[in-house]
Amino acid sequence: MTEYTPCPADTSEQEIPEELMPLIEEMAKNVHEVWAKNRMLEGWTYGAVRDDANKKHPCLVPYEELPESEKEYDRATSQQTLKLILKLGFKITL
Repeated sequence: MTEYTPCPADTSEQEIPEELMPLIEEMAKNVHEVWAKNRMLEGWTYGAVRDDANKKHPCLVPYEELPESEKEYDRATSQQTLKLILKLGFKITL
C-alpha cells in the first residue's frame, strides 16, 4: 500500500464575504444531518458512549444538541468547502 499524504487545496488566503457567513452555520447543520442519516442507514443508533462494535454513537442527535466541539468540526468543514467554491471562481448569490 502506498503512503497517503492529504493535500487539500490551500484556501488560507480566501476571504468569505460577510453576507455569506450565515451560510456556514446552515451548511454545518446539513453536514451533520447527512452524516447522521448515513450512519443510521448503516444501522447505527444513539449511545451515550461511542461503541463501534455495537454501532452506537453519542453524536446521533439533532445538530442543536451537539457539543460545541462537534459543531465546530462541522463548521470548519463547511467553511473550507465554501472557501474552495469561492477560490474556484464560483459566485454564490441569493
